[in-house]
Amino acid sequence: MTHNRRDMLGLAAATLAIGAMPAAAQETQQRYGLIGQMLAKPSERDALVGYLKDAMGAMPGCLSYVVALDTGNADAIWITEIWDSRQSHAASLKLPAVQAAIAKARPIIAGFPQHFETVPVAGI
Repeated sequence: MTHNRRDMLGLAAATLAIGAMPAAAQETQQRYGLIGQMLAKPSERDALVGYLKDAMGAMPGCLSYVVALDTGNADAIWITEIWDSRQSHAASLKLPAVQAAIAKARPIIAGFPQHFETVPVAGI
């Protein structure tokens, strides 16, 4: 077998292997994830969740945005975000709806005790 033919077979095998991978695994290098805990001032968690829900409109590049109640802390919520890129996330912070939500929420936010950046590799 010639050198070129072996190279082509190797390339074909690699292409087949990539094609067999789930689409989410093939795109992991571009995705950007955030998981953060946000604290509301006492008894303000529901209002904070409401402001975040209001901002959940069209956010280009956002693949998932989940707001969840913390079962161990009545004033805490967790936000899990998956974006097609870090740039899309940064651009979302400039959207009018997001800016309005930030302005409304700022007075009742007590802090951000935990924050993690992630690289999403699989999920539905």
